[in-house]
Amino acid sequence: MKSYENKLISQIEHLKDEFDSTTTKLIKELKRQDKIMARSDKRQQLEYDELIKLKTELEETQKEIVWIVGTIGEYRNKEMGNHVKRVASYSYCLAKHYGLSNRECELIKYASPMHDIGKVAIPDSILNKAGSFTQDERDIMERHSQIGYDLLKNSDRELIKIASIIAYEHHEKYNGKGYPRGISGEDIHIYGRIVALADVFDALGSNRIYKKAWSDDKIFTLLKEERGEHFDPKLIDIFFENLDEILAIRDSMEDIV
Repeated sequence: MKSYENKLISQIEHLKDEFDSTTTKLIKELKRQDKIMARSDKRQQLEYDELIKLKTELEETQKEIVWIVGTIGEYRNKEMGNHVKRVASYSYCLAKHYGLSNRECELIKYASPMHDIGKVAIPDSILNKAGSFTQDERDIMERHSQIGYDLLKNSDRELIKIASIIAYEHHEKYNGKGYPRGISGEDIHIYGRIVALADVFDALGSNRIYKKAWSDDKIFTLLKEERGEHFDPKLIDIFFENLDEILAIRDSMEDIV
């Protein structure tokens, strides 16, 4: 009997040793796998970080290209100052207070410089004319909205698509008397309605080849008169409710004469 117990104890100890050995090997293997996974996770994280960095760089490059191209029209008709920068900032401000998402506000800001890109196809003799347009000249000038849209409309990039809408619709009027299509009210995209107000406000307050800058009082009177006519009434209300912010933007980007 004693011999049997000793044999049983020996077997139990042997099984225990095997269990301990197997457990030790398993623990070592798990640790090894953890290290492999950690290295793999780290490599994957590095690859992910690189992709994010590249994506950000591409987006910033796209914004910069849009910004640069958007200034071409301004250079051609001698409006070189900070017009497109101010319009971009006014548009962002109006979009924010209108209640658009942060992403949309950013997209409008970076797309708005393309609003007059169609002017690249307008002859210098018309673009830089100091006097009033003839009807034929006005008809040619007004084509820049359609031209801008045609230049941009086929892009698959979200920023360029928004720029195409803005180029197309920023001369439409809330009362339907704008161009190129004569659409009205909320049939005009909110992006077009926003940039229309930002563009006109800045144009009126800037010296142009055909006019001197208007006084603030004269500008504000016109904007109020055009509430519901040229401009979306809600945007006019937002403009005056946030006038201090608008004027601070203007003051920070004044043209150097």
